[in-house]
Amino acid sequence: MVARVVRNPHAGQPFTTTDDEIAEALLDVSIPTLMLSLVHMSADPELIRGALKPAGLFLNEVQGYMSEEDKAAVRKIALEVIADYRDRGCPEPEPVSPELLHEMMQWLVCEPVPAEYVPMVLEEMELDGRDARATGEVHEAAREDFGVVVIGCGESGLLAGIRLKEAGIPFTIVEKNAGVGGTWYQNSYPGARVDVGNHFYCYSFEPTDHWTHFFAEQPELQAYFQGVMDKYDIAPHVLWETEVTEASWRDADATWRVRVLGRDGTTTELTARAVISAVGQLDRPHVPLIDGQHDFAGPAFHSSQWDHSVDLRDKKVAMIGAGASGFQIAPTIAPDVNRLTVFQRTAQWMFPNPNYHERVGPGVQWALRHLPFYGRWYRFLIFWPGCDKGLDAARVDPDYPDQQKAVSEINEITRIMFTEWITSQINDKPELAAKVVPDYPATGKRTLQDNGSWLKTLTRDNVELVRTGIDHIEADAVVTEDGHRYPADIIVYATGFEHTKMLWPMTIRGRDGEILSERWGERPSAYLGITIPGYPNFFCMNGPGTWLASGGSLIFHSECQMRYISECLELLIEGRHATMEPTVEKTKDWHERSQAEMAKMVWSQPSVKHSFFKNSFGEIHTLSPWRLVDYWTWTREPDPSDFVFR
Repeated sequence: MVARVVRNPHAGQPFTTTDDEIAEALLDVSIPTLMLSLVHMSADPELIRGALKPAGLFLNEVQGYMSEEDKAAVRKIALEVIADYRDRGCPEPEPVSPELLHEMMQWLVCEPVPAEYVPMVLEEMELDGRDARATGEVHEAAREDFGVVVIGCGESGLLAGIRLKEAGIPFTIVEKNAGVGGTWYQNSYPGARVDVGNHFYCYSFEPTDHWTHFFAEQPELQAYFQGVMDKYDIAPHVLWETEVTEASWRDADATWRVRVLGRDGTTTELTARAVISAVGQLDRPHVPLIDGQHDFAGPAFHSSQWDHSVDLRDKKVAMIGAGASGFQIAPTIAPDVNRLTVFQRTAQWMFPNPNYHERVGPGVQWALRHLPFYGRWYRFLIFWPGCDKGLDAARVDPDYPDQQKAVSEINEITRIMFTEWITSQINDKPELAAKVVPDYPATGKRTLQDNGSWLKTLTRDNVELVRTGIDHIEADAVVTEDGHRYPADIIVYATGFEHTKMLWPMTIRGRDGEILSERWGERPSAYLGITIPGYPNFFCMNGPGTWLASGGSLIFHSECQMRYISECLELLIEGRHATMEPTVEKTKDWHERSQAEMAKMVWSQPSVKHSFFKNSFGEIHTLSPWRLVDYWTWTREPDPSDFVFR
C-alpha cells in the first residue's frame, strides 16, 4: 500500500501565473516577507545575508523601511526565483533547520529574538503544517458519559467546540445570539472593525488569504467565524438564541446542571460533567444612568445594539462616549448626519497606522495563496511588534519623576511620539488640541489605532467635541453641567461594557452553593485565569487576568487556554477522575503575584482615571500583566500537583 502524501497547506498552492503577472503582484507585497519566502523556494539562505535587508520594524510598517531602490532590486531577484519555482512544478520546499529559522526570524524583525520565544513562534507559525495545539482523541469508552456545556459561541466558544469535537467529547454550545462570532456578531455599528492585524487575528490553524482589509470590518470578521464553523460542522451542537441563566454543581453525582432560557421563553436544564465558560469580557453593554434619559423622545441605543432601522441622514446625533467604538462610529456617520455632537469624558491616546482602513491588494492575496510560507512569515511580522514589546512602555519605573504624565523614559518617548502625531493633524486648531491630547501617561488606557480619520472628523463643520460633563437629558437635547443645551434627534451610547462584572449576570453555584459573582465581587480571580477552587470541572476562557492591553491577540490567548482545558479534560477522563479543581494555595499565589505585577504597570497608576479596566477601588483584576511567552509556557499542559482530584 502506498502512503498518501499531503502537501503542507502553508507551502503554497501550485500556480501557472505568467512572468508579467508575477511582476505586477510583487509591487503589492511586503518585501521583507517576500525575501524569506524566496529562501524556502530556492533553499538559498545567502539571499538574506547580503546588503538587501530591512532597516527596522515598528508596529504596522511591513516594508522594513527599505528604500525604493532596494525593494526594486529584491523584486528583480524574486521574479527569477519564483519563475524557476513555477517552472519546476512548485515543489514543496524542504524543511529548514531550526538554526536557520531562528536566523530568519531575527533578520525579519531586525533585532534578537530570544531563544525562549522560538518554540512559541514556531508553534504559532506551523511551518511544518502541523497544528500542535490540536486535541488528541480520548478513549471512547471513557468519554461516553462526559458531556460538556460551552457557554458562548464567539471566537473562544467556537474554538472550544472544534477542540472538543477533535477529542470525541460530546458537547453543547449555548449561545444567546442568533449566530456565531460573539462580539463580531453583536457589534454591527457603522465602522466596526478589528484593531489587530487580520493576518494574525485569526486561528493559527485557519489562516486565510481572502481578507479584503488588513484590519477587517465586522461583516467580514463574522463571515470568517461562520466559515470556520461550517468547515468543522459545529452548528449542529449549538443552541442559538438561548441564554444560560444558572449553573449549579451537584456533588452527589459530580455534574453541573445548567439552566437555559430558550428563544421561546421556556426554561430547560442541561446536565454536564464539565462547563467551559467562553463568555467575553466585552459582552454586556454599559449604559450610564443619566437624569432624564428615559424622557428622550427620539431613538436611543447602545453601540453594540445598533438599531439599523433608524435613518441617521440629516439628523442631529448625540454620541455619548468616544472610546474604541465611538472612535470608529464618528468618522463613518459624520458625512451623513446634519450634526454630530460627541461627548467625551477622557481623551484617548492613539498611534499612527496608515494601513488601518487599507484594502488588501490582489498581489498580497496572490502571494498569500501561492508563495511558500509567505502568509506564515507575514503573520510573524505583524505578531512580533505586539508580542511583549508593549509591556516595556507600560512598565512603571518607580524612580521616574512626575508620573502624572509618564511612568518611565520609554513611556515618555511614547507620549511624545503620540502627541506629535495628534498635534501634527491640527496645527491650526489649538482649542481642539487642548481637548484631544490626553493628560495621563501613554498606553494607560486602551490605545486606539488611527489613520487620521478621527481628528479629520472632529474638524468638520457639522461635528463638535464636548468635554464638559453631562448634567441631564431632555426630550430633544443633551444638557451639560455648564447649562449648555445640545439639540439631538438620536442618542448613541458608545459607553463600553461591564468589563469588571465577569460572568455576569449568570448565577454560577459551586460545591457549597456559593454564587461565584458574590465570592468574586469586584475582585475576580482564577488560577491562570482558567480554574477556580470550589467550582469543580469549571473552566474559563477569557477569564480573570487574561484580557490583553499591551498587544497580542485574544485568539492567541484562547488557543493557549483551550489547549490547557483540553489537557485537563484528558486528565479527568483518562484518569477516571470525577472532579478536578485547583488548590486554594495555587490560586491565591497566582492572584497575589498577578496583582503585584499589575501594580507595576501603567494601567494601575492613580493618574489614569475613568478607566474601564479599573473597579471601584481603582484595582485591575481583568487584565494580564504577563508576557505572552510566559502565559504560553504556563498553559502548555496542566501540572496535576496544582489540582485536587476526586
